[in-house]
Amino acid sequence: MRTAISTLELIEPRSLKHALEVLRDSRPVVPLAGCTDVYVLLNAGTPPAGRYLNLWGLDVLRGITERSGTVSIGALTTFSEILRSPVVRRRVPILAAAAREIGAVQIQNRGTLGGNVANGSPAGDSLPVLAAVDAVVVLRSADGVRRVPFNGFYTGYRKTVMRPDELVAAIEIPPVPGRQWFRKVGTRAAQAISKVVIAAVRAPRPRIAFGSVGPTVMRAPRTEAVLAGGGSIDEAVATLGAEITPIDDIRSTAEYRRRVACNLLRQFWTETA
Repeated sequence: MRTAISTLELIEPRSLKHALEVLRDSRPVVPLAGCTDVYVLLNAGTPPAGRYLNLWGLDVLRGITERSGTVSIGALTTFSEILRSPVVRRRVPILAAAAREIGAVQIQNRGTLGGNVANGSPAGDSLPVLAAVDAVVVLRSADGVRRVPFNGFYTGYRKTVMRPDELVAAIEIPPVPGRQWFRKVGTRAAQAISKVVIAAVRAPRPRIAFGSVGPTVMRAPRTEAVLAGGGSIDEAVATLGAEITPIDDIRSTAEYRRRVACNLLRQFWTETA
């Protein structure tokens, strides 16, 4: 019996080197790992491609390490592993907080940080965290390695600077001075796509990032500048309202998202005072 996936091809690489060679020589092919997004599309009958490269068995892309204060997280590290990591809880507690909000336990066990980054949804819960902490995306290809600042990684809705022959190999997070803060607003407390999500760091120059208020995850540099310059929270809220570009969709309205984002900014500033 033929099914929706009967005509699809799955490539099982023997090593990371083999996987990168496949990406270079056998395009088009879509990398996959936890499959938490791909399976949704397959179930809906709209496969994003005909050929897939299964990265799940490449343990070299897993793990969390710390060196000279910089935390490196392999792309295949799951959100459950992030939640359990003493290094993450100590150095980047807002990333652990975001991991706790991502779907149910089953999704946390399969979903990967690299997948969240590569997928590029503006509602991705981990993405504002990576924006707020000035993370770096480590990309690998058969030709070598390059590092891209996370805040320069996205060029538009689900569009990135990553080439077709590259994989997200790891995420690097430098030391994060200041008090970290994370909140997600959704339809319910768990297993909900965010209406608005914020990650922020209170420091002499605050770092504030939002999800679900524009075509990509976004930092709020104008709002940050107001607060860094000694402006009032009212001035910062007014600036933020003009800086974000939320839309109406099936989950919420633009006006609701703008109001919630401004309320979250006030809450962040009050609770970290």
